[in-house]
Amino acid sequence: LFYFTVLICFCVFACMGVFYLCHFYFRSEKLRLASVAYDALGQRLRARHYGSFGNLTVAVDELMLYQQEVMYEINWSAQTCRKLPLDTYFIPMQVPEDASLLGQTILGSSSSWGMGLLTNTWVGQFPNNDSYLLTFTEIGCLPVTLTNYSPKIGWTTISTYNWVIGMSNPEDFFPPAFCYDAKMEKSAKPQTFFSAMESLAMMVQSMK
Repeated sequence: LFYFTVLICFCVFACMGVFYLCHFYFRSEKLRLASVAYDALGQRLRARHYGSFGNLTVAVDELMLYQQEVMYEINWSAQTCRKLPLDTYFIPMQVPEDASLLGQTILGSSSSWGMGLLTNTWVGQFPNNDSYLLTFTEIGCLPVTLTNYSPKIGWTTISTYNWVIGMSNPEDFFPPAFCYDAKMEKSAKPQTFFSAMESLAMMVQSMK
């Protein structure tokens, strides 16, 4: 299980940073950092966002349980919960077996030892035919940047850092009590990992 923080920007027609920007000023508003708990073996993922927009405090989560084909959209501020269908394709944080190596790059500088990070960039297509461009560290094979292109939502880029190995809180992968009575919204289209991240961003944007 891994914990990491993420930096996300969605590009649909025009690039527009909507959330997950750490202390970045955008349109006179200060946005905040998000974190993700990720369980590869159990195929579970939880994205959390906490932030302040003027006098408004936002606290929203998305809990994705791939083996159950369920996603919970949790609004802690309003104590509300939506239960949505989830696409069964779990995207592991690793290089796909059918990926093609695009090339190697150094983040930083290669002029002296310790000044740069050697990375490998891979390209390919997911089973749903979305295109991807994934960058991983050469040592440890940790994901640095995950980029997905879908004709429906455009480009989604997720940058990760501060990886921590281990399970600090097993309760991260269980919905809160006020979600127990939530009914499955069967008419909703099943969410993917990237569309769920976009949905979370749009939800935060609409609450401001």
